[in-house]
Amino acid sequence: MRKILLTALLFAAPLGASAREAVPRAERAGTNDTSWAFEKSDIPLDSEFRFGRLANGMRYIVRRNATPVGTAVVRMEVAAGSLDEHDDEQGFAHFVEHMAFNGSKRVPEGQMIPLLERDGLAFGADTNASTSFERTVYKLDLPRSDAALLDTALMLMRETAGELTISQAAIDRERGVILSEMRDRNTFALRNTIDSTRFFYPRALYSRRFPIGTVATLNAANAQNLRAFYAREYVPDHVTLVIVGDFDPAAVEAGIVRHFGDWHGPQAPLQPDAGPVDAKDRKRTGVWIDPALSERLTIQRNGAWLDEPDTIAQRQENLLRSIGYAIVNRRLQRLSRSAQPPFRGAGFGTGDVFETARSTRLIIDSVDGKWADGVAAVAREYRRALAHGFSAAEVSEQLAQLRSSLVDAAGSANTRSNAVLAAIALALVDDRLVPSTPASGLERFEAFAPRITPKAVLAAVRREALALDKPLIRFEGRKAPDGGEPALRSAWQQAMRGPVPRENAAAAANFGYTAFGTPGAVVSDTRDPLLGIRELRFSNGVMLNLKQTELEKDRVRVSLSIDGGDMLETRDDPLATDMVGWLEKGGLGKHSRDDLDSIMAGHTLGFGLSSGTASFDAQTVTTPRDLELQLQLLTALVTDPGYRAEGEVQYRQQVNNTFARLRATPSSAMSADLGRIVSDNDPRFSLQPVETYRRLTYARLQKSISDRLAHGAVEVGLVGDFDEDKAIAFMAGTLGALPPREAAFRAYDEQPPRTFTADRSARVVRHTGPADQALLRLTWPTRDDSDPLDTLRLEMLERVVRIELTDSLREALGKAYSPSAGSSLSHYWKGYGTFAIAASIDVADVPASREAIRKVLLDLRAAPVSDDVLQRAGAPLLEAYQNALKGNATWLSLVDRAQSQPDRIARFTQARERLTRITAGDLQTMAQRYLDPNKGLEVLALPEGVESPRP
Repeated sequence: MRKILLTALLFAAPLGASAREAVPRAERAGTNDTSWAFEKSDIPLDSEFRFGRLANGMRYIVRRNATPVGTAVVRMEVAAGSLDEHDDEQGFAHFVEHMAFNGSKRVPEGQMIPLLERDGLAFGADTNASTSFERTVYKLDLPRSDAALLDTALMLMRETAGELTISQAAIDRERGVILSEMRDRNTFALRNTIDSTRFFYPRALYSRRFPIGTVATLNAANAQNLRAFYAREYVPDHVTLVIVGDFDPAAVEAGIVRHFGDWHGPQAPLQPDAGPVDAKDRKRTGVWIDPALSERLTIQRNGAWLDEPDTIAQRQENLLRSIGYAIVNRRLQRLSRSAQPPFRGAGFGTGDVFETARSTRLIIDSVDGKWADGVAAVAREYRRALAHGFSAAEVSEQLAQLRSSLVDAAGSANTRSNAVLAAIALALVDDRLVPSTPASGLERFEAFAPRITPKAVLAAVRREALALDKPLIRFEGRKAPDGGEPALRSAWQQAMRGPVPRENAAAAANFGYTAFGTPGAVVSDTRDPLLGIRELRFSNGVMLNLKQTELEKDRVRVSLSIDGGDMLETRDDPLATDMVGWLEKGGLGKHSRDDLDSIMAGHTLGFGLSSGTASFDAQTVTTPRDLELQLQLLTALVTDPGYRAEGEVQYRQQVNNTFARLRATPSSAMSADLGRIVSDNDPRFSLQPVETYRRLTYARLQKSISDRLAHGAVEVGLVGDFDEDKAIAFMAGTLGALPPREAAFRAYDEQPPRTFTADRSARVVRHTGPADQALLRLTWPTRDDSDPLDTLRLEMLERVVRIELTDSLREALGKAYSPSAGSSLSHYWKGYGTFAIAASIDVADVPASREAIRKVLLDLRAAPVSDDVLQRAGAPLLEAYQNALKGNATWLSLVDRAQSQPDRIARFTQARERLTRITAGDLQTMAQRYLDPNKGLEVLALPEGVESPRP
């Protein structure tokens, strides 16, 4: 059974170790093993899944589910990825994935995406695919589960599985798109990942098989060799089809048989081992320098893969291990949150490298030049844990978190989404994890919990974790460590010497914010006539909006809005609210942020504020049993933020890293300069010098926002599974009990308007990335969002432009992987809005891309688009509105400001009918009004030192 690393800090690439030659996996693990893992497991199977296998060997999993009602998802997994490629086929698995959208026996070239768009599936959002080392997955999210659309989806999956044409002309066009994708992905992060993989696993096959391939092999791809790869790997034994949705499972199974029953192919080839990884590899040290990288040190040992089938006993062992790793990481987190932290972050864990090895890692993220402090502190905690184990209090904290998570899962089991259930089904295929019900998982946990002791946890960690003696050590950062590789090795050896004392764990305090004054009285209680949203106002002016739904059982979505936000920023003080997002790092007056984690263990809560255009906002998900505590926590943050020094430290650490990589990619350079260019250097919308951010303090933040936190209008939205009377009482005792607030959100009319520059001369911004990367962006001023019909017209125009750009820049010219268009209309800045087009392209292709965009715009202005393009743009948008209220996220977007912005409800209820009235002529009018190619503001991101291409 596969395991994952137990901390988000651990490196994203798979882990590994074992001195085994690259033999086919079947010779050591009994594969191509297409048996179901539950056939040899004692874990009770979730009987709602239906499993099947056709005579040709293809497997399928079907499940009926009505969340969201009337929809479905289709996933087709092909057990063929970059590991299956020969040396001269690198990138072919990914290339075939692209060819799936370029013609088959029943679908003419270039018609698969339009066909799906006409049926309401948006390209990218609802129609997608991905290729990894081991597999390729095709994904369709169906907006309707009717028989006709399901049949179309099955037909397309069947075509992809065995009927692709893979013509030479299509290959030649798509090659440019794939090379564009390769160019776009060539970032400092990817280069670092590749080097790290090759350092830790120098002989492993997978370190030489990144799915994107190589320029040489991609240029050598042709109809003959791509078809050969396709015919060899796309065979029934390699394919599993997963379909989850609101349908009759028997009818879907019949459809699978009808479409796939006649498919035949050769025996599936064996996937090569991802290794070898040498378990004796030790004492090597490496340094990787890139100006965009923050400092990180990785200490690692590799060992043999543990073949651990999914059983109750194995899950118990994994649970013990996970608790142990979590406790160590909790200790490391506590250190990183101190006022003088020895590192920015750290993590400890063990994970698999495919089915060939396992690796144990310590990762240390440090402030530039401070890696030695991090090594000393992290090594001490690592050694302390393995020497002395864990306290009962630490184990109890983790048990509380686990129990809460399992209780939540069991409570919401019957309203899990189609996508979640499809992912569970694929985990059976990919990782041989048996799908069981959340209720049975909770039952097994409770039965095992009495045996989860500190001693048992320590023993489990020791059984799995590899000793970090004579480890592999890799440094990455902006500058080489003082003393180089020998200094790194010496620091680790020194840190591993000497005694380590036991952990002195502090007892968790009780939450100090349960009373806020006399509960407030409700002075107004009405219901919105269009959507039935209940709207209340308390005597202190606080507004509460409620909408009960059964869309997510045992879940409550909470929103909080407080007047203020970025409207508090001025030309003289343009960073007044910049630290709001870091307010929660300072904890509360009575509790540090770290203390809160211990106090709140076992509860499902959210904590923190963000700064929006005109309000401070929080959105979180809790449960009915924790709703009162959630409201207490938010009220405490509003009334008594801690402003502790450790939060300031963390803020400044991220400022330094952000500015260090500010120009590392075309997109980051564009983001850095675009606001300044568009606004004519208005400081409110422009990036400021780094020293300005470094000088920010909580004291300044407190001065800027304290009046709004104390007096600004407050509106709260609750959506989901809760008792209305209890929710009202909870509000009355928390935010409703505060001193009087302003009755309405301010208009901020005194703020100078937001303007769009009149200087439309072309600008160039510079980045430090590869010399072939360019980003072309064109921006036009439009309008605000006060006219609901114009808002929808521009939204529809955005989709039309995206279709036309994809057809021209991507499909016809092969110049851009993912050209984009976007309409953004302000609700708060009167008269302000923008329409933007962006394309990531080769520097050499700037003139041709510029001209292609110009032609698209001229055509849109010269004549109405065809009925077909209008349908392709409009159908997914109509389906999105049709399905919007099938999820609580959309409900919350309407509930959160139902009293202060009631027009949003009316707009939403009328949007679908208004969309049906938008014509091609309307879109032509919008294009003529706003998208004059001669009046757009062009900003081009180019590499430093590269001459700007002529217009």
